[in-house]
Amino acid sequence: MTTISAETLREWLDQGKPVTIVDVRPAAERAEWAIPGSLHIDAYKKLREGDPNALAGLEVPPDKPVVAVCARGRTSLMALEHLRARGLQAYSMEGGMKAWSLAWNTAEVPVAGSARVIQVRRTGKGCLSYLIGSDSEAAVIDPSVSPDVYVGLAQKHGWKIRHVIDTHVHADHLTRAGQLAQRAGATLHMPEQKRVSYKFHSLKDGDTLPVGKSQLQILSTPGHTPESICLLLDGKALFTGDTLFLRAVGRPDLHANEDEARKKSRALFASLRQIFDLDPEALVLACHANEPIPFDGKPITAPLGDVRAHVEPLLASEEHFVNGILSRLPPTPPNFLKVIQLNEAGTFPPDPAELEAGANRCAAV
Repeated sequence: MTTISAETLREWLDQGKPVTIVDVRPAAERAEWAIPGSLHIDAYKKLREGDPNALAGLEVPPDKPVVAVCARGRTSLMALEHLRARGLQAYSMEGGMKAWSLAWNTAEVPVAGSARVIQVRRTGKGCLSYLIGSDSEAAVIDPSVSPDVYVGLAQKHGWKIRHVIDTHVHADHLTRAGQLAQRAGATLHMPEQKRVSYKFHSLKDGDTLPVGKSQLQILSTPGHTPESICLLLDGKALFTGDTLFLRAVGRPDLHANEDEARKKSRALFASLRQIFDLDPEALVLACHANEPIPFDGKPITAPLGDVRAHVEPLLASEEHFVNGILSRLPPTPPNFLKVIQLNEAGTFPPDPAELEAGANRCAAV
């Protein structure tokens, strides 16, 4: 066997199996996103040129498997030959980082009360979704990996998924909410809006959604998108979608011209003020992380008070906030218009990784 699938590598990392991952992509591609813990050697050009010294200087432990990784799984096959020539147990990852974009891991969030919260992390993409269980019922917020993942996790804990919720129309990844709701026999929920063309149960500000003995309270928080919502679990955990991150806020410019972006920025300012009036001990659980997520079982979260301390300098005034946010926007997510169109239509392409590969860029930092 000369190759392994991205799913096999994911399982090895999830099980803690000793493995060395060697990333042979150009440095610029590596800087965009990478597998946590991987080694890097900028060998793409030398490997393509057939340079016998392409991996010179690379040191790897001789006593554990080595997996070579590139963008799409072709250049890593060339690296494989060099690694095996050293007598190493080496493999090439099929499909490269494009395939890895679908990999995931989990971490349990320590939330007080009757509910349990599992953070499902799409490691390469930085997407965060949540499985909430209480008694025998469960809800899923912002699903971004295969529906089978959530169904399997719920079954493991003895939960039946009753609710599937998207906090907004996503721009950086294809929603799995419709697929999951159908697969689990659950109700599909979205914020009240007219953007999507499929049926859903509408959520409005002040609504509550029961999950076993727990409740999700709906907060209307427009800004990142006009329909964006946050969900407060028993006053203990705040699922913020792309409205608020641990060290940033949602960008207001996607799918908007300059005037619309300013209007959305003002709405976001008001939404953040509303959020920061909540209990500072509530845990913030956002929809994205700003870097690849390791297989460490540590949830990505922080108390609202800590997040507020980091973000508050932006909130001195509405004008200061609007000008500051619009001046620090990152590059627009690739293929975002196509992703939005598919999410609004509720359709899912046969190869989602083609549209979704790469880091997310939904935060204004």
